Amino acid sequence: MSGPDSPLTSHVMPSYNRSSLRFARGDGAWLTTTDGEKYLDFGSGIAVNTLGHSHPKLVEAITDQAQKLWHVSNLYEIPEQEALADRLCENSFADLVFFGNSGAEAAEGMIKTMRKYHAANGHGEKVTLISFAGAFHGRTLGALAAAGNQAYLEGFGPAPTGFVQCPSFDIAALEALIDDTTAGILIEPVQGEGGVRNVGTEFLRALRALCDKHDILLGLDEVQCGIGRTGKLFAHEWAEITPDVMAIAKGIGGGFPLGAILTTREVGRVMQPGTHGSTYGGNPLACRVGSAVLETVLEDGFLANVQDMAVYFRQHLARIIDENSDVFSGLRGSGLMVGLECVLPNMEIVTALRGANLLSVGAGENTLRLLPPLNIEKTDLDTAIAAIETACQTLRDPQLGEAP
Repeated sequence: MSGPDSPLTSHVMPSYNRSSLRFARGDGAWLTTTDGEKYLDFGSGIAVNTLGHSHPKLVEAITDQAQKLWHVSNLYEIPEQEALADRLCENSFADLVFFGNSGAEAAEGMIKTMRKYHAANGHGEKVTLISFAGAFHGRTLGALAAAGNQAYLEGFGPAPTGFVQCPSFDIAALEALIDDTTAGILIEPVQGEGGVRNVGTEFLRALRALCDKHDILLGLDEVQCGIGRTGKLFAHEWAEITPDVMAIAKGIGGGFPLGAILTTREVGRVMQPGTHGSTYGGNPLACRVGSAVLETVLEDGFLANVQDMAVYFRQHLARIIDENSDVFSGLRGSGLMVGLECVLPNMEIVTALRGANLLSVGAGENTLRLLPPLNIEKTDLDTAIAAIETACQTLRDPQLGEAP
């Protein structure tokens, strides 16, 4: 391991384990390296590039807005922000929206909002939020404490208090954790980093009923599973329930940094001037791009096509699992948020897929994530299926992957 006196090979802080690939351009579902090699991108910037790379509508939106106005701060009214908030509320449970720049910011703001709601209503003792094992809500100290992953908290001093983790998706176990200090429940309808685990519609319905019973708030983290990733605009729609507050990011910007907190009027009204803020959040450029993404995802037939492509892809993946039980053992997720349970170490499979020019992402519980753009075409799915089959053969016989 290099020490403080070792020669620097890069002035970028070494906080990532990076592949040596360097990309120069992208087009649709494809990326091209600086050396001219093409890769099919089924990582999508970790579920960010909703419409792939260089989508004409997004290019037009960002180019047009950049020639007018980028940033003014939230000291002023921002028409582009109001337009995006209107569209989000028209197509969700929400009445109010707060804009930030990332998923971590959205989750942190959701935590603050849930606590502030109870304080504003005379119950300042209600500060505890219950989350679930395997959760991931971002990299701020508050979001890390909410998820409770000790490996991510190690070395950063005392973690913020007021968080409890439920070890399983079990209503009885969850209800046993509720007491007079409980403010609400935080959950990802489909866990991303934790292993692409779909909590299921029945559990989400039970959660809504439990929160109503105890007069606590239901907060959903749809940073990764929202904006059409599961085949509906938001993953909780499959359960036909609504949260009190929700965090979104990633897909809403289509690659441009953008996040948001969505709330009901009752909850969001407590966030009065001075309670929360963001310098960049909701600036004209980000919101113009977000509106272009949302407009595209809400076009007639778009989400239905996501569902169709997901069924087609998952049918072939199920066959691949059956034929390669020494590599994969199961299929997880929802829609085009796909998880493959791995028998071999998942990062070995990520490397093998990269050797077949397919980009993927690892996840917890030894899972492989496949996150294609939502406008993926069947021909590209066929290419990905062939690449996965090739990778399985290479993992079985490494000599097959060697250059002649």
